Amino acid sequence: MSGEGDKESIDAVTKAFFGVFSNRDGGCPNLSALYELFVPGGLILKTCGDAVTVYSLPEFIEPRARLFSEGGLREFSEEESAERTDVFGSVAQRFCSYRKSGVLDGERFEAKGMKCLQFVKSSGRWLLSSVAWDDERDGNLVSM
Repeated sequence: MSGEGDKESIDAVTKAFFGVFSNRDGGCPNLSALYELFVPGGLILKTCGDAVTVYSLPEFIEPRARLFSEGGLREFSEEESAERTDVFGSVAQRFCSYRKSGVLDGERFEAKGMKCLQFVKSSGRWLLSSVAWDDERDGNLVSM
């Protein structure tokens, strides 16, 4: 059962999370904003393929900051396309589809996938505790 405004607050944190990575139209990604969106010790998990890669926030941010600052990833944006959010007290989970596009090392790309975002409410504020994602590929299609 959710409280007044919980879903709207979770929507706002989710939108901010996806927006952190955009560098379209000359924008500059603000990867350090992730520290404001996550609880201390928050995790990001990449599950694309056979092995799971678990990142602390610094481990996740550092290579992406380099990719953006050195120009390897340009005109990038990622956005949520559909979602389902469940809230119970001070915990919430959001399962969502997303799409992303950009230019990586001179090659234009488009992709989509699914993310699972877990939230906790701390001192009246919703924060991410973890994000796991998997990209669409043969045999693993987005159905949301």
